[in-house]
Amino acid sequence: MDEKLMDQVMEEVLKKLNSGNTDVVKRKDAPVEEQKERTNKTFGANGITEFVGTAIGDTVGLVIANVDSELLASMNLDKSYRSIGIIGGRTGAGPQIMAADEAVKATNTEIIKIELPRDTKGGAGHGCLIIFGADDVSDARRAVEVVLDDLDRTFGDVYGNDAGHIELQYTARASKALAYTFGAKEGQAFGIIVGAPAAIGVVTADTALKAANVEVVSYSTPTNGNSFSNECTVTITGDSGAVRQAVLAAKDVGVKLLEALGGEAPSSTKPYI
Repeated sequence: MDEKLMDQVMEEVLKKLNSGNTDVVKRKDAPVEEQKERTNKTFGANGITEFVGTAIGDTVGLVIANVDSELLASMNLDKSYRSIGIIGGRTGAGPQIMAADEAVKATNTEIIKIELPRDTKGGAGHGCLIIFGADDVSDARRAVEVVLDDLDRTFGDVYGNDAGHIELQYTARASKALAYTFGAKEGQAFGIIVGAPAAIGVVTADTALKAANVEVVSYSTPTNGNSFSNECTVTITGDSGAVRQAVLAAKDVGVKLLEALGGEAPSSTKPYI
């Protein structure tokens, strides 16, 4: 078969595979060279496994409409779910978890699992695996979409350079994702402060606690809760104004220290706190 005929055959095959399945959505205000086009495709019969899209942080969103019962059993869940939504990221965890917290508020889904794998793509940090459970695939899909759409915002207070990163997250009302991961009290203000390398994280944690009347919810170091990543993480709760004040104080000191170590450390997108 000559090359021209082969090209014609492949073109016809691709048309049949893609017909009616592809819906490309360009994300609004996507940072140049950071965000990718969102491509919605359904693979396999009856939409069994669905690719929802991608976002900053090498984050991918997927849905399994009818999850295998043996896989569910292997997850050791308290209850069974018909569908699951999946978020996976190579870089970052706090932004994805904060976005997932908004997703469970906005949808009829539950958090099944949140894990923080060590991942060298994020330099001193780690990646993430987040799984939502739902009885209806539309709920699982919507939760994944909410996360992907919210990552522009939650990456806004992630500052980095070749030496490390500073990450800040804040919400006036914590929900189930933050409760699952960090032990946050649902309905209360909550903040996350991360410094990498961990030495800077110790200072930012101290700065936050001195800046306002807040309560420590969790404190993680490289060998205790941070997947051996070179980070120190403190999470806080309290009055919403106090939590925000503490997070901003940590941000000011942390970014200055990081820049002294490795040069300019810009926001990943646009600060939101």
